[in-house]
Amino acid sequence: MLTRRLVLGMMAAATLPRLAFAATPSLVATTGMIADAARRISGLPVTALMGPGMDPHGHRPTRNDILALTRADLVLWHGLNLEAQFAPLLADLSKGKPVVAVADSLPKDALLADPAYPDRPDPHVWFDAELWSQVTKTVEAAVLPLAPDAAQQAAAFRDEIAAMGDYATQTLATVPAASRILVTAHDAFSYFGRAYGFDVQGVQGISTESEAGLSRIAELVDLLVERKIPAVFVESSVSDRSVRALIEGAAAKGHTVVIGGELFSDAMGPDGSYEGTWLGMMDHNVTTIARALGGTAPERGAVGKLGVSG
Repeated sequence: MLTRRLVLGMMAAATLPRLAFAATPSLVATTGMIADAARRISGLPVTALMGPGMDPHGHRPTRNDILALTRADLVLWHGLNLEAQFAPLLADLSKGKPVVAVADSLPKDALLADPAYPDRPDPHVWFDAELWSQVTKTVEAAVLPLAPDAAQQAAAFRDEIAAMGDYATQTLATVPAASRILVTAHDAFSYFGRAYGFDVQGVQGISTESEAGLSRIAELVDLLVERKIPAVFVESSVSDRSVRALIEGAAAKGHTVVIGGELFSDAMGPDGSYEGTWLGMMDHNVTTIARALGGTAPERGAVGKLGVSG
């Protein structure tokens, strides 16, 4: 167990003067989405603390996380209570180095929240291309002192984000209106639903640490049956147990529902793959959802890269 005393001791040890200074600045990001943006904009290596399949809502800093953070020249984190377990540590680190919560810069009127907790914004803003483009401006400002070409590279990246947003709008519009209901393991896709015209229903709440009650599962089973929804979706970073309970519940009432595919929600795809980038993650999700719910989308996605190794 990492006590506050142990954490502070590790921080102090990691910040002792080094015998040699690295020629390349050290950038550390909490999530893969932020690391991807920082790499594209800075052109520098960026360490992501949370990789494929990892859930940022409940992830607690490990010893390796603390060492990486304390040795970094710049720390980028999401904010909006996504990495709640990291907040005290990052607050301490911010007293001695640049520590930037990149999504906290978004205007409050652009954010969604659970009606039960109006003071807690939904952090999953990366599923709206326009909002993610705004976040990259904060990333750009943060990395600019370390990367002189950041402005030019950020502009090019935002062009690609806009193009992917256009693909999402056009592709998801092919899904029949009656089928635009997105049922997933937890409520990570509200910004996606607002941006692209879907009714989003999560078994769990905005945080994966919330519980999926029997009443919520029964409610969603009734919705699946009444609206004849053909598919539901599992997530790469969340257990599929609750989604399979929906399928079984619908079957008991005479309605067949299939798993439409696995979506990337709080983490991206495998490192080094197209799906391991924001563009690839978004392309995968849009293409998978459209094809499963009766829309039209190319099997390999917007640019023919989905599922292509290497």
